[in-house]
Amino acid sequence: MRPVNFKKSVSSNKLNLISFISLLLISLIINGNAVAAEWTIIHAGKLLSVPGEPVLTEKSIVIKAGTIERIVDGYIKSTELGAVKPEDVSLIDLSDFFVLPGLIDMHTHLSLEITPRLRYEGVERSQAYRALRGARNAKRTLDVGITTVRNVGGGQEMLALRDAIAENLVIGPRVFAVGGGIGVTGGHMDTHGLLPEVTDLIARPEICDGVAECRHSARLLIRKGADHIKIATTGGVVSESGAGLNQQMFEDEIKAIVDTAHSMNRKVAAHAHGLDGINAALRAGVDSIEHGTFLDKESIRLFKRNDVYLVPTLLAPALLGAKMLGENSPLPLPQQKKARLAMTRAKTYARDAHKGNVKIAFGTDAGVFPHGMNTKEFRYLVEWAGMSPMEAIKTATVNAADLLGQSETLGTLSVGKYADLIAVNGDPLADVTELENVKFVMKEGVVYKNDNKSD
Repeated sequence: MRPVNFKKSVSSNKLNLISFISLLLISLIINGNAVAAEWTIIHAGKLLSVPGEPVLTEKSIVIKAGTIERIVDGYIKSTELGAVKPEDVSLIDLSDFFVLPGLIDMHTHLSLEITPRLRYEGVERSQAYRALRGARNAKRTLDVGITTVRNVGGGQEMLALRDAIAENLVIGPRVFAVGGGIGVTGGHMDTHGLLPEVTDLIARPEICDGVAECRHSARLLIRKGADHIKIATTGGVVSESGAGLNQQMFEDEIKAIVDTAHSMNRKVAAHAHGLDGINAALRAGVDSIEHGTFLDKESIRLFKRNDVYLVPTLLAPALLGAKMLGENSPLPLPQQKKARLAMTRAKTYARDAHKGNVKIAFGTDAGVFPHGMNTKEFRYLVEWAGMSPMEAIKTATVNAADLLGQSETLGTLSVGKYADLIAVNGDPLADVTELENVKFVMKEGVVYKNDNKSD
């Protein structure tokens, strides 16, 4: 008979009970038992159904059980759906609003908050706590019009949160999760600055060295349920290391992860700041470069040759630049040094990529700054990257859906796709900052926000 570790068993059961009660409380507090009406008609005054194409006017969007059944001219009545009983139809009047697809953020950290004690998260905060924090942040994210995210941080707690949202236990955007990032020993994803015996207890299991280990790490994450794979090919700003922002993962290690992920139908996102790490990842066949701070002309050539997306995350340096480098910076000196280096390219690298016709997808790095500010990214795509408002909106809809591999269900308001849509008062094509004040949010036919009043 197998001996039972009574202390461990009691502790585990206690944690499971706490987790269960906590999630139940979240459901009771923030879940509105949201269920899509069988039939919904939305009267849209202005409709950008497919970003990149002309705006339509006075349209009715007919939604059946959470997906778009048809889009017709004019404002139809509930009595015009044939055999459907009028009392079974929900009618939503957005005739004074500008309606467009729900937004997709390809770079979030829902369970993360940057604090002076970030380095101690692994020993002070349980996965249960981080899941609860992620649930709060998921609600904040949905409220600003982000109906889908690719969450590129966190671990098992994010896989649990993804599933809880999908099962309607918690309110939040649709989540595609990486389940933990792959990095090398001593690199950006590793644990720094603690005693070795502590590090050994809390270090990520996905940390790898050499082709065989890196291949195993990718398979391990896929076994755990990761939708996508994230790797760190270079140093990063917020890691407690003075190793800089250049390449940390060797090209054969990157290639091993990419080939393994692709063989198991997973895309690979590469965190990369330094030029050498960007180009190594591009040569190895990753699907997206996250940040891309020091990209150059050769990078742009590789982006286009290999059909790779850039996710520039401009909001992080835009919001945190002064704070990270000021007198009262919460960052240790090694991180301040890296932040100062990254800021030298903050306003130019995305513009270089855009001028070079690199495909760009919307991503914010929310979690590095407070959640719920995601849509401020649009203004920097316009001001810094030189995009038109239409191009910026396309990055968060059509392009992001393509990078996710979800173009059949997301990215446009088209027949057969999920009824994910938002509405704003003004015209975001004239002033993209209108998207910072979303008035109406629907995800999969369910209304989560309806401030249906003109300013």
